[in-house]
Amino acid sequence: MKIKFWGVRGSIPCPGPNTVKYGGNTPCIELRFNDPDRLIIIDAGSGIRELGNYMMAHDLPKGPIQTELFLTHTHWDHIMGFPFFTPIYLPTTKLKVYGPVTHEEDTLENIVGGQMTYRYFPVRGAELAAQIEYTNLKEGRFDLGDGIILYTKYLNHPILCLGYRFEYKGKIFCTAYDTEPFQNLFSSDQDDPSYDEAMATEGAQVAKEQNELIEKFFAGVDLLIHDTQYTQAEYENGKFGWGHSSFEYACAAAKRAKVKAMALFHHDPMRTDAQIEELCATHCSPDADATDTKIFFARDGMEIEL
Repeated sequence: MKIKFWGVRGSIPCPGPNTVKYGGNTPCIELRFNDPDRLIIIDAGSGIRELGNYMMAHDLPKGPIQTELFLTHTHWDHIMGFPFFTPIYLPTTKLKVYGPVTHEEDTLENIVGGQMTYRYFPVRGAELAAQIEYTNLKEGRFDLGDGIILYTKYLNHPILCLGYRFEYKGKIFCTAYDTEPFQNLFSSDQDDPSYDEAMATEGAQVAKEQNELIEKFFAGVDLLIHDTQYTQAEYENGKFGWGHSSFEYACAAAKRAKVKAMALFHHDPMRTDAQIEELCATHCSPDADATDTKIFFARDGMEIEL
């Protein structure tokens, strides 16, 4: 498996002189298999535009484009690049789109294709030339063929969001974004009028169990891409419930789960290259030995081969 990052930023694209090194595109990841020749795309943030241009130049000359797009969820920063993904305008393209939907009556096709109406865009979804098939995904195990096994796991985000775990020929690649730690939502303050001992105890236990399940989901993987939009101080200062993790929490969780390597991902749009470099000095361990978790910041254009 070869992984390439085409977009690593969260919330909104932020191009400019302060984001040149790590990039300003929103999430898009290329997962490519050489044997068989197969391409899987994870998320359609603004980074998918450049991926589409690359595919037109390098994949199309080999024959019609056939690929699969797995959406972690349908927040706009993860689907906004879809209308600019050039292969969807080719009649020879076959694209399968997978992802979770929060409300069954609002289909994946309507959510993703809904961007392409004259109200927002000059081309309607119905006018796309490609053969596009949409499939709603839930938590579970899926055989993708060619020896590729996919496990999905619900994460903690304001809408349904899936983590993806791809297993192929003894190698494991996993995503855990957008997500934040599960918390006890019931008051543990005995002086609080709403305090209920039984509910507080149960809430704490459920949160603990859910966090352990997510760590089990990515335990021992060769590469984990984890949400780290905030520092712990930022998270505690008004970001609770926004659906994103801190560097401190993600690094500790990855080490507990004995992850081999972790890419810090979904960088805050206000985070400059200089600030990421400062955080890297604190949180990264690029020279970790075989018993430690190698930790690094993802950046646009980075490639990793497993």
